[in-house]
Amino acid sequence: MCRSIHTLHNFEPAATSDEVHAAALQYVRKIAGTTKPSKANQEAFDRAVAEIAHATQHLLNDLVATRPPKNREEEAAKGRARAVAAGRYAA
Repeated sequence: MCRSIHTLHNFEPAATSDEVHAAALQYVRKIAGTTKPSKANQEAFDRAVAEIAHATQHLLNDLVATRPPKNREEEAAKGRARAVAAGRYAA
């Protein structure tokens, strides 16, 4: 469930609001133990996602990088290569 939460800090281009929201959604899903809340819990679930996304965006805005930003495409290619080498995906 949380495998889709990726590092968002120090990338060029910077993380989008959609990426921040997706990370917050995955976090809330993990904590709640469900991918789809019941109707009774939907409002609390949505509020938690919004609050966590907001806090995450503030964190990303405030973090200071000491290294140059990483290139998203290069990092994705490295990740695919590691997955192939580990046998998780075919080449």
